[in-house]
Amino acid sequence: MPSKKEILAFIASHGGDVGKRDIARAFGLSAPQKVELKAMLRELADEGTVDRRQRKLHVPGSLPGVVLADITGRDSDGELVATPVEWDSEEHGEAPRIIVRIPRTNGRRPAKTPAPGLADRVLLRIVEGSPELGNIYAGRIIKVLEKARKQTLGIFHSHLEGGGRIVPIDKKAAGRELMVPPGAEGGASDGDLVSVELLRQRVFGLPMARVKEKLGSLKHEKAVSLIALHAHSIPHVFPEAVVKEAEAARHATLKGREDWRQLPLITIDPPDAKDHDDAVHAAMDSDPANPDGFIVTVAIADVAAYVRPGSALDREALLRGNSVYFPDRVVPMLPERISNDLCSLRPEEDRPAMAVRMVIGADGRKRRHSFHRIMMRSAARLAYAQAQDAIEGRTDDTTGPLLESVLKPLYAAYAAVKRARDQREPLELNLPERKIVLTPEGTVDRVTVPLRLDAHRLIEEFMILANVATAEMLEEKRSPLIYRVHDAPSLEKLSALRDFLKTIDIALPRTDAVRPAHFNRILHQVETSDLEPLVNQVILRSQCQAEYVSENYGHFGLNLRRYAHFTSPIRRYADLVAHRALIRALGLGTDGLPEETTPAMLGEVAAAISVTERRAMAAERETVDRLIAHHLADQVGATFNGRISGATKAGLFISLDDTGADGFIPAATLGADYFHFDEARQALIGSRSGEMHRIGDRVEVKLIEAAPVAGALRFELLSEGTRLKGAQRRSARPAGRPKAGRSPGPGRNKVGRKK
Repeated sequence: MPSKKEILAFIASHGGDVGKRDIARAFGLSAPQKVELKAMLRELADEGTVDRRQRKLHVPGSLPGVVLADITGRDSDGELVATPVEWDSEEHGEAPRIIVRIPRTNGRRPAKTPAPGLADRVLLRIVEGSPELGNIYAGRIIKVLEKARKQTLGIFHSHLEGGGRIVPIDKKAAGRELMVPPGAEGGASDGDLVSVELLRQRVFGLPMARVKEKLGSLKHEKAVSLIALHAHSIPHVFPEAVVKEAEAARHATLKGREDWRQLPLITIDPPDAKDHDDAVHAAMDSDPANPDGFIVTVAIADVAAYVRPGSALDREALLRGNSVYFPDRVVPMLPERISNDLCSLRPEEDRPAMAVRMVIGADGRKRRHSFHRIMMRSAARLAYAQAQDAIEGRTDDTTGPLLESVLKPLYAAYAAVKRARDQREPLELNLPERKIVLTPEGTVDRVTVPLRLDAHRLIEEFMILANVATAEMLEEKRSPLIYRVHDAPSLEKLSALRDFLKTIDIALPRTDAVRPAHFNRILHQVETSDLEPLVNQVILRSQCQAEYVSENYGHFGLNLRRYAHFTSPIRRYADLVAHRALIRALGLGTDGLPEETTPAMLGEVAAAISVTERRAMAAERETVDRLIAHHLADQVGATFNGRISGATKAGLFISLDDTGADGFIPAATLGADYFHFDEARQALIGSRSGEMHRIGDRVEVKLIEAAPVAGALRFELLSEGTRLKGAQRRSARPAGRPKAGRSPGPGRNKVGRKK
């Protein structure tokens, strides 16, 4: 019988792609030993040493089966060494080293195997390794995502005698300036944001560089989004071959399609949307077998008609993975000729589409569905507020003629679908999204929180229905597909959440089968109370991150057993893959998924686009942070109201009410006390005073420093915290920390550091 340590090493070496049967087979266990193994795995899970993801196991702090990594050097044997791009050093310690293995045949590298180099970013499949064995892994190259970046962005500072120096904007490069020799300034002026190219380096002295492109002043918000594009290596200029292919595309014809141009489909989008890839229609079902039921149709732009597998457009779309949305610009997955013209479902223009027609019962449940390749003509383009105004009696010239025949049936169908949704009970977090509104000059005008309307929910629910129908159809046809999945919270996160909720007298049931309904009941308890923002944030942080995979394990947040993205092929590559899979599975054309496509191949695509999705989210978030920091840079010394949005042993994170701006308060500035982090309460607590600052607390802060380039704000806390008393203080005091009445010691401040 293997030991726990041996089992952990085996699970970690397989990156989580292992189950109980795999362990039993690997160690040759007998039937009685399998029973013992089951008990041992349950103990490891209860201890939080192992995460369960459906029937798969994963060791926290180990690498997954597929990982995004940067090649950082070579070992003593000359082998390439990589480190994971996403790694939480505070939680899991030093990042592991991955030895990059390149298969060789007869001493030569196979032609299909990519040739990575230093500083390349690659997608690796982990084949060996364990955190127990020196934290060293071995990985096989799946794909070289980008070659080494030989240029960087920075602020140019000129010298009187010519030339100058570059201060990189990358936080990781802080303090490592570059020297620009005379004649290599590229027309840059002092203080300009520039793109630079590294030159041949000298043995001694600062690295040399020349200015490749002057991008303008950082006071212009466009430069701020450029920083994010560079920092995350997001492709934003289409290669010439891609542009030529897009410009050469011609409108699809009716051949091989059903003519649905008389069906009054409409698009409902944000008012500033440039591309419209989904249209909807609903009507009462005339079938006597479905009394009070509906026929709901969702039509999606037929991107597969223009972007063929293996083409230049397809390769670039896969590289980008998705569109990226900044306040001042959009970096599209596809060129505008495709996204804003040929595939955009414009009113009164013929457009090819993939449509799903769904029969909905009076109870809101989908009874059956069918997919069609059609030619459609949108009857109208509406904004969310415009559709909502019409249904509430405020029609205009566009919505007036559509009210009875189009809009009212849509809302009636949504009312039925909502009943089924409420019974399904998906996770219902209340997290308002903020939107930055820019002035015509490109500076921040204001930050708004758009109203959440029934028009938004209507489109959202119809899209979810279409996505479920897609997964069901492809499973029925035994076609490989990419699922959109969301795992249940890990036992470790559930335990931490349970401990936190206990501090505010809320109980989370102890069960192995936690459901979204459990969280919803807690959210309803705190609705409209001061605890509502706090509890929503903490429950959000307990959730896993959604991702794309080729093997289904369900969508916890939506409480669905199967789910695939189908409704946005203009801006998501996963949806384009789903369209191609449907075309092949249903015999709707010759431009479907290639016959040789396997689940393993789609698994690698899913891993790559999961990475690009996280990359886009980080770039969008950092750009908003930089824009807000620019906006507040001239308000240093001003006071603001906000909430504590996070707490760590280093300090407090603050989110301002008006702008949603995020900033930091170092623990060293909280007061004359020793403040320690209480994980259960998610708070910093003074050991002598018992003063507590906890996530969700309302606070008043003063802006002390704004760093626009880094998107960082530093605050000073003006509010007092909650005072713990008696047993509360004793339970909050960590072992080995100063007790009440004991000062931190002479010459030291409240966090124990020397003054």
